[in-house]
Amino acid sequence: MACHLVALCFDAHDPLRLARFWAGVLGWEMADDPREGITLLPGDDTGFRIRFVPSQEQKTGQNQAHFDLTSTSLEDQQQTAARALELGARHIDIGQRPDEAHVVLADPEGNEFCVIEPDNQFLAGCGFIGALACDGSQEAGYFWCKALGWPLVWDQDQETAVRSPHGGPKITWGGPPLIPKTGKERLHFDLAPPADGDQQAEVDRLISLGARRIDIGQGEADWVVMADPDGHEFCVLPPQ
Repeated sequence: MACHLVALCFDAHDPLRLARFWAGVLGWEMADDPREGITLLPGDDTGFRIRFVPSQEQKTGQNQAHFDLTSTSLEDQQQTAARALELGARHIDIGQRPDEAHVVLADPEGNEFCVIEPDNQFLAGCGFIGALACDGSQEAGYFWCKALGWPLVWDQDQETAVRSPHGGPKITWGGPPLIPKTGKERLHFDLAPPADGDQQAEVDRLISLGARRIDIGQGEADWVVMADPDGHEFCVLPPQ
């Protein structure tokens, strides 16, 4: 049985501030975190939590993943961007063309995200968080399809996407060219086997799919740190 996606984790210098920002943007509730950090609980069918965990790592370059937030009208797009700016976001330039209709912003710690135009058909029906858009290869998309047991909903021109059968956001991989990896990434997935599952068996299964165990200085933690075929880190927690 495939593991489930428990949370998307952000490394944060100030977890509380960043959690408050995203709670305000998304309209999600903050909750106590069973580990270090702060958790946001989804207020829709997103299906996974967002965790903000303390880290002193500096941001180096563009993140390998970012949220694409959807909108229902041009006014709604403008209101979402304005709300984010009021909460502490800022406009950024990542090379987008002047004629592109989405708004590119960064949260208070520089994590990029986009507010997408209302007529985007690719994200239709995906909810407010339309996608977690990842820098990654076709191989990574195939890996995560099998790792999560989510169907592949896009596979064209080396771009891939998966989506939970229960709905919610897509997770997409944009294909080459890939952003050079410059250090530990600020966003990663937390996975876990089901409550009656086995952590080591899940680690072994993920290795058979193309992942590998890595050491980022986690010590004697009860979670296992791994990397997908593109080298992006993720964690496998004990069953839950």
